[in-house]
Amino acid sequence: MELNLERPLLFFDIESTGLNIASDSIIELSFVKAVPGEAKPVVRTWRVRPWDYERGCQRPINPSAMAVHGIKDEDLAGCPTFYDIIDEVVEMIGNSNLSGFNSTKFDLPMLAEEIERIRKYTNKKPSINLHQKKMVDVQNIYHVLEPRNLKAAYRFYCGQELENAHAAEADTMATYEVLKAQLDRYPETLKNDVEFLTNFSERQKNVDYAGRLALNDKKEAVITFGKHRGKTAREVYMSEPSYFSWIENGEFTLDTKRQFSLLRQQFEKEKKDAAASLPPTDDALSRLADRFNGTLF
Repeated sequence: MELNLERPLLFFDIESTGLNIASDSIIELSFVKAVPGEAKPVVRTWRVRPWDYERGCQRPINPSAMAVHGIKDEDLAGCPTFYDIIDEVVEMIGNSNLSGFNSTKFDLPMLAEEIERIRKYTNKKPSINLHQKKMVDVQNIYHVLEPRNLKAAYRFYCGQELENAHAAEADTMATYEVLKAQLDRYPETLKNDVEFLTNFSERQKNVDYAGRLALNDKKEAVITFGKHRGKTAREVYMSEPSYFSWIENGEFTLDTKRQFSLLRQQFEKEKKDAAASLPPTDDALSRLADRFNGTLF
């Protein structure tokens, strides 16, 4: 079944130097963009030199990651950095919604982190907000309906073995084919609609990609870890505003820090607006009178 799209749906996959989103980098990025009315998707893949902006050098690949994808440090020596390709990446994403396999847990947070690094450490300010995109995680749909991995999903839904697994383009193309096959297999369960598929594949509505903040039933941001686990960000700010400074200075992803910062700005504005709406106190009127020597007019 072909995808029923009102706007493009961008499938993507990432290979990286490791699994720590805050301290690792993208080394391969592949996009498969399904466009409404077009029979074939647009495919683009980049090899990326992982750059450590703070140290000004290439970031090394973790041996455990190298064992999975087979990409070595020397393979990336002549490749562009993410800074070099950011304009192309943003242009290709455009107004697309997003899709991937297990992307909400890793690929999407890693992509967001690289964009935030560009914002923080360079003169470029990418005009894109990934939080505004719908995200269809094909793995979550798969795990609900047929719990296995991408290789098994491709065999189950597409009837063939996935060759060249863990190469970004092969994995991304397989994800694209699996979602289409899922729609064919479960017509009574799945609706060929990106918003429905986003909601179906979404297990927890996170505010940040690392899942340190999530929305509760009242659409309030709730802290999901540590001593304040289960509390709303608002009640933590009101009782312990220094916690937000601890987040800013801690070892959290830049996206997590940004979302906490946006919440703090919101709460500070609410406090100021509330204070401004209160009638003046007797002390405030007395100070105003003293300022004018007791004569207001």
